[in-house]
Amino acid sequence: MSKLLAITPLDGRYRGKIAEIEEFVSEFALIKARVEIEIKYLIALSKIGVVRKLGNKEIKLLESLHKNFDIKDAEKVKLVESKINHDVKAVEIYLREILGKISLADLTEFIHFGLTSEDINNLAYRFMLKRTTQKVIIPTLNILISELSLISKKYASTPMLARTHGQPAVPTTVGKEIAVFASRLSPELKKLKRIQFTGKLNGAVGNYNALHFAYPKIDWIKFSKNFVSSFDFEFSLATTQINPSEDIIEFFQAIQRINGIILDLNQDFWRYISDGWFGLKSAKDEVGSSTMPQKINPIDFENSEGNLELANGLIEVFTRKLAVSRLQRDLSGSTILRNIGTVLGFCLLAYKNTSAGISKISVNE
Repeated sequence: MSKLLAITPLDGRYRGKIAEIEEFVSEFALIKARVEIEIKYLIALSKIGVVRKLGNKEIKLLESLHKNFDIKDAEKVKLVESKINHDVKAVEIYLREILGKISLADLTEFIHFGLTSEDINNLAYRFMLKRTTQKVIIPTLNILISELSLISKKYASTPMLARTHGQPAVPTTVGKEIAVFASRLSPELKKLKRIQFTGKLNGAVGNYNALHFAYPKIDWIKFSKNFVSSFDFEFSLATTQINPSEDIIEFFQAIQRINGIILDLNQDFWRYISDGWFGLKSAKDEVGSSTMPQKINPIDFENSEGNLELANGLIEVFTRKLAVSRLQRDLSGSTILRNIGTVLGFCLLAYKNTSAGISKISVNE
């Protein structure tokens, strides 16, 4: 599809700037994560005797189904979904068809055995959040903090007039004021890294009903805890059908605080440019204004500010909605979670634009 036909600017105008997160938070990424969990669940069942013991070659063959999963495979899943109107069941049917054609046909009836869709989804979405954070968000923020630290050191002794209440106050230095933002971001980034995601695997209402009925001698709580812990997630013991979302809320509130700091930075840098303390270097062939050739506008900081406002607005919806699910489950939170890529896309775009703005700064010594 042409970018010109995209509904959102993230998939259109800005696609090139955030392309690296599509492998972690796209619809394809969600389907692939579901496939990975279903496969690993089947392998785990073999280890406790629910299905026959699998040889090393068979395990590698199963693992290859998610490791080599590509866009054509995802399209096959979507084709099944278009017929049955159920996304997780479509993954199950797709895997049954694949296994039915190879030496593992006898395992097909145990794909998704005893589980509900949320057993797969709660883990899949946390896969997406964790991997995007580790692979993209944290490295991007590290770069931003490093850029701020370098400028801070370079201009540590460059004097400027501080303002309180918008009025001339007493002297400060450029370096010190920039250091403030680096020192605010660093501890928040550490908090983001420490967030522990949770997981559950306990059936339709969180009571292991189908699993215990079929295999009452197996300790399903222990099995579930081991399975969830294998992904470095904290095990949720007491749940309804859904895994409580406090960990996801904590994650996005950490992102929101980081965004607030960068919003503050964008607005201050904009003002420093406006007041002449900072200048902007022009890029070759770049046009600053359609009618005023003398201008170089602080568009990177402005763009970042706007995208952070969008991200934080969506995060407000996340934090209000994800804490609530009627009785043992309702589906309204599901469509909210589908937008995690939108939130992180706006964040990534904003972080990159702030870095781009910083790279064009020249201090008017």
